[in-house]
Amino acid sequence: MCGRTACSLAADNLRRACAYRDRRGQQRQPEWVRQERYQPSYNKGPQSSGPVLLSRRHLHQDADSSERVLMDMRWGLVPSWFKQDNPSKLQFNTSNCRSDTMLSKSSYKGALLKGKRCVVLADGFYEWQQQQSGGKQPYFIYFPQTKDAMDKEMEGDGEWKGWRLLTMAGIFDCWEPPGGGEMLYTYTIITVDASKDVSFIHHRQVRAGKGVAGMPAILDGDEAIRKWLDFAEVPTKEAVKLIQPTENIVFHPVSTFVNNIRNNTPECVARIELGAKKEAKATPSNKVMMDWLKSSQEGSPQKKENDLPKWTSQFIHSPSPKKTSASVLQQWLGKQGQPAAKKHKA
Repeated sequence: MCGRTACSLAADNLRRACAYRDRRGQQRQPEWVRQERYQPSYNKGPQSSGPVLLSRRHLHQDADSSERVLMDMRWGLVPSWFKQDNPSKLQFNTSNCRSDTMLSKSSYKGALLKGKRCVVLADGFYEWQQQQSGGKQPYFIYFPQTKDAMDKEMEGDGEWKGWRLLTMAGIFDCWEPPGGGEMLYTYTIITVDASKDVSFIHHRQVRAGKGVAGMPAILDGDEAIRKWLDFAEVPTKEAVKLIQPTENIVFHPVSTFVNNIRNNTPECVARIELGAKKEAKATPSNKVMMDWLKSSQEGSPQKKENDLPKWTSQFIHSPSPKKTSASVLQQWLGKQGQPAAKKHKA
């Protein structure tokens, strides 16, 4: 399942990271809808809101269905047919939708057949591995990142060279309160069986016929994203063929700091070393780092080199005036510049 994600890019950078080519081959950035509601976070859970991509035609019937918009929606699908006056009265969990039941369960079938397909955006997602000791070890799972994401400056409206967002297949719906009022847009993340590389994290005993644990259905590449979103050109029967496990992911262990949904700092995604006597705790120096990342994320003016934190630590080596919050996050995740490990012994 997918129960927690991170999406830390500021709204403008998020839009740039979602650049695409339309049907005519022109480079575009998706239009933001309800941008003011979007809140970056290192620790998003169900019932919080998050950014999704969808075809512009869902909002404007005369729009080209290949055009995309960015929209902030609530995580946890509320079906349009739900008749009660409060969506919190929904009696079942709709944060995830299993791929093998998405065309049979009434909560998802109607929306899916109407083409209400979306792409849920995140830096990555978290999963917890059950330990023999009884505890659970969290992992952060994400797309492999290029060296460009760390080394190149992201200038103006040029090509995005920062963090590659994880793109997960989702279904959305729009619920209208019976007594009238603002329409509520919500989404669910489609899940598939865990891929081979991360199966050791997801592995659980199958009990009472509940089946195996899953992972988000990840859409790898713009062609897959295009087919999933363009409901007018790609029918449901063809689109669902995109829903399958992917091996193109990497991961690393993170601190149990992320277990508390109230914790929302870069420490949630920072790599730790397994087997250490104690997990890394917040220190004065890494608190400075978190504060700097937060201020960069909130759109404060670019800090000069002399304003950057300067110390020798496991997080940063030689600060550069050309690094942005996204590239600093890339360094934060890596230790001593090493690529993310893909496999760990359980």
